[in-house]
Amino acid sequence: MHIEHHSPRRRGNALRLAIRFMAFMILVALLAIGGLWLAVKLNSGGFQTDFGPPGENLSVLERVGLWAYLFVNAENLSTSVGIDAAPVPFVVNSGENAGIVADRLAQAGLVNDADLLRLYMRYRGLDDQIEAGNFSLNTAMTIPVLAEALTKARPDEIGIRVWEGWRLEQIADNMSGQPDLKTSRDEFLSLVAPGGLRPANFTFLADLPPDASLEGFLFPDSYRFLPEATTTDVVTRLLLEFDTQVTPQMRADAAGRGLTLYQTITLASIVEREAVHDEERPIIAGVFLNRLAAGIRLDADPTTQYALATSANWWPPLDLDPRTIDDPYNTYVHEGLPPGPIANPGLSSISAVIYPADTPYLFFRAKCDGSKYHNFSTTYEQHVGFACP
Repeated sequence: MHIEHHSPRRRGNALRLAIRFMAFMILVALLAIGGLWLAVKLNSGGFQTDFGPPGENLSVLERVGLWAYLFVNAENLSTSVGIDAAPVPFVVNSGENAGIVADRLAQAGLVNDADLLRLYMRYRGLDDQIEAGNFSLNTAMTIPVLAEALTKARPDEIGIRVWEGWRLEQIADNMSGQPDLKTSRDEFLSLVAPGGLRPANFTFLADLPPDASLEGFLFPDSYRFLPEATTTDVVTRLLLEFDTQVTPQMRADAAGRGLTLYQTITLASIVEREAVHDEERPIIAGVFLNRLAAGIRLDADPTTQYALATSANWWPPLDLDPRTIDDPYNTYVHEGLPPGPIANPGLSSISAVIYPADTPYLFFRAKCDGSKYHNFSTTYEQHVGFACP
């Protein structure tokens, strides 16, 4: 009888193959279970706290793949380009997709990884929600914050121009002519009137007399407001610009000349209405300061116009003897400065009062050539001699 002998080596190989097969099957089972668990978690929003809910239109396979990619890049996802929160204007043009927008954001220095932003938006389903329009972004935004921001375009802003030398009423009229702003002429005049509600974050308002309006302190400039801007928003913005432009150094230099801020703005408002050319503003301011120092009335036509104004004409022509108008603001009748500003002066007029030209002039009169420049005089006789024929 033949007896078959099995070598130990062959039995060992078979055992190893069996073990490998079992390990492979266990691995496949684990991967299947893991994949099923991951799919269930993704479908149920189980990872919502990590990256937010996935888009509804993604397939299970795409959800798994995108989630895995975001998981690997989680640190970059939550890291911003910088820490500067200063607004950076950004425009998304009509027809631009998420890839183009992400690339342009990278070029603008607002995101480090354009692909990560694009794939995050794809995972969240935000890539189809990007709006064309204006955005205010910044380098401190992380990719998730940027992605959400791109779905909410800012409404077109409304441009407003407040001109140098305008009275409060003229600003109110201009605001009321903007139907897209949530502003009211009556509310505006109420806020800026004596005793009106004042923003608490402007220390310079403490320098105003208790019975003063905000005349003179609504800084003339070009502004842009969102459509939902309120009357309070507008007033606050104009005061903020004044606080920014009239620097602490300028206020200190005015005080060094013996002028309070209120006096400075009052005289600057007269200079604003008298001067046309910027180079003459320091000279005109110097004339008025010389007259104040000498105890001579200012005799400024704009102060009489301010007293005579009506809604039909806020700056009526003077076709009468100004000395016949007995009004506290009329500097032909009353010595010194008027009770307060007569208009809202620009920075050139304010600077002219703080840093006036050093001259001996006491008088000025418009030249007769229509240039809107002035002749300056040290004596009344000279002044009379410059009268137009």
